[in-house]
Amino acid sequence: MSTFPPCLMEEARALVAACRARKILVATAESCTGGLIGGMITEIAGSSDIFDRGFITYSNEAKMELLDVAPPLLKTHGAVSEPVARAMAEGALGHSRADMAVSVTGIAGPGGGTPDKPVGLVWFGLAHRGGQTIAQEHRFGDLGRHDIRLETVRQAIRLLTPTH
Repeated sequence: MSTFPPCLMEEARALVAACRARKILVATAESCTGGLIGGMITEIAGSSDIFDRGFITYSNEAKMELLDVAPPLLKTHGAVSEPVARAMAEGALGHSRADMAVSVTGIAGPGGGTPDKPVGLVWFGLAHRGGQTIAQEHRFGDLGRHDIRLETVRQAIRLLTPTH
């Protein structure tokens, strides 16, 4: 029995089917979700056709060591920032066989927020091999740690799902 909500399972099934049809491999670079995105994808039977690997980089040291996030980016912008989300996604591509990679870095709470970076702020990166990296900011609000993390998984699955 899955621990993920049924509607999220359906979105993950759609991701796996769409990537399988297009022969796309994906990777994840996760901070605030601690592996939930990779866990959600691999909950789906047949996900080994599309999931290459996941990086859980909760600490700044892990972001630097595993994803080659430059220390000045972390020092200047902080871990929860557009430049770090981009660098994480690009690092996941660089250390995998994936065609695209999603990254997430945010503040799930209940503490850790500031006026500039409140609880519920999550930055997403999406990198495509040979293509442009995009970043998106989402402010989910203070929904509680569990729901912020689930909404982050949902948005990451949506970003990864090919639509054309």
